[in-house]
Amino acid sequence: MSDDEVVLRGSEPVFLHDSFLEWCKLEPVPVIEDFGIDLARVPVKKWDKYGMNGAICLVKGRDDFNTIFTFELAPGEKSRPLHHIYEEIIYVIDGYGSTQVTTPDGEKHSFEWGRNSLFSVPLNSTYQHFNGSGKDPARFVSCNNFPFLMNLYRNEEFLFSCDHQFSERLGPNGYFQGEGQMVELREGRHQWETNFVSDITNFELRGWAARGKGSSSLRWILSDGTMGCHTSQIMPGMYKKAHRHLCGTNVFTIDGDGYSLLWWEGKEDEDIVRIDWDHGVVVTPPENMFHQHFNTGSTPSRYLAIQFGTVRYPMTWQKKEIWEGKVDTSVEDGGNQIEYENQHPLIHKTFLDELDKHGLTSEMGDLFDEEKIRAGN
Repeated sequence: MSDDEVVLRGSEPVFLHDSFLEWCKLEPVPVIEDFGIDLARVPVKKWDKYGMNGAICLVKGRDDFNTIFTFELAPGEKSRPLHHIYEEIIYVIDGYGSTQVTTPDGEKHSFEWGRNSLFSVPLNSTYQHFNGSGKDPARFVSCNNFPFLMNLYRNEEFLFSCDHQFSERLGPNGYFQGEGQMVELREGRHQWETNFVSDITNFELRGWAARGKGSSSLRWILSDGTMGCHTSQIMPGMYKKAHRHLCGTNVFTIDGDGYSLLWWEGKEDEDIVRIDWDHGVVVTPPENMFHQHFNTGSTPSRYLAIQFGTVRYPMTWQKKEIWEGKVDTSVEDGGNQIEYENQHPLIHKTFLDELDKHGLTSEMGDLFDEEKIRAGN
């Protein structure tokens, strides 16, 4: 086939087709597209396929591999029993309930979840969600690799009706109850392997000094999948170093007070985007757009980042390079991070101004001449 030939489907040529986006147009739920999305408040509509209300959320910095579905389960209701060959990570924004998973041997596993729970059903296992409240809805998000598989196979029925069982993905029975195993690697790459985490705000993280003062983090390996995620924490009066990476990393605000700044290289003083934190807000930085996270509250703050590819299964050579070392190596040395001493002066000045508004004290004085910065010098 020559370069200018195209595939024909009937009488219409197929050119630059995206099966996932075409699928989105046909679904009976809202399709929300924005730079940042408040998932706790997006409108949802009945989605019979799942037996819940839902919305499709297309964040501007998404990649070709993953997307976000927002689900709301009405009081006292349950979802349809489902199984599918796309992977997903579920993060609970609000409400409480339970999920029942049926494994290939017919055994049933149930676990109870609530606000800030995190879990993944093993690939293609049958599951059903139940709202534990008879009064309030439960809202959670599915961050999944449906777009990649829909564009690969171009057949929705196959994704939901394949009967192959992936028994090797189940893990020990205790993984469904929150038991797990710590996988020690090195700073920023330590992992907790499980299927279910009851509350990611209370789980002990590991220090990651190279990422910034007071920074800690932990990566989650859920159901041995290729959808990866980590939780990071910033202590009061501190902030992380600026960094950049590939597109498709969805950053969810969990708790605490603060903000994130995003900018293109060399544009810190003229074209900067600010996202103020609120529980349920997600932002997905576009590829190679620098971003930086700041705690301006009186308590530690945490966020959750979910993307396609893990430290265990990077999936692309670029992500392998990032986790081998670029993730916390200075841009001056070929990495993806801006060290404090190399950041634009406005970054720290803005942080000090925000702390002043809240009557709080900076804990970064050992790294910066804050009197000089306040004076504008």
